[in-house]
Amino acid sequence: MADGLDTSGLARLAGWIGRGKSATLSLAMNSPYQELGGRDVVLQLVERFYDIMEQTEPALAGLHELDAQGKISRRNRDRFGLFLLGWLGGPDDYVQQNGHPRLRMRHGRVQVDIAMRDAWLRCMYAAMDDAAVPPTLQPFLRQRFAEVADFMRNVEEASG
Repeated sequence: MADGLDTSGLARLAGWIGRGKSATLSLAMNSPYQELGGRDVVLQLVERFYDIMEQTEPALAGLHELDAQGKISRRNRDRFGLFLLGWLGGPDDYVQQNGHPRLRMRHGRVQVDIAMRDAWLRCMYAAMDDAAVPPTLQPFLRQRFAEVADFMRNVEEASG
């Protein structure tokens, strides 16, 4: 625990993305999971994230498993919800049920370029705004989400 923050979920993330970074937050608080308000709030964030994706980023939404109504499937929503719970320092149910996240491997079938990364981040940032994520937590989470989203890129793009 650093600066009063339970970084267990975030430390797992640092190992998962292979950068060896220690994710810390200089706020006197518990885990982001606890600071957000726990399981129900995190799962509501996930629902809002996918709802926004369906409404504003159809190309990104279309990369997901869709249900009979053309909506992002319950299975996808639930799986990401379990992942996010653990990533934020809550229950580690995702790993217990699915093993190591292996984020890049699991997303390897999808070409993730800068535009796709940015679309994902727009959805998550909008969901965080809608979910009234505390202003003290927003910069920290935005930075961490941006790091992971950038790590997920698997398409080399010419610079300049």
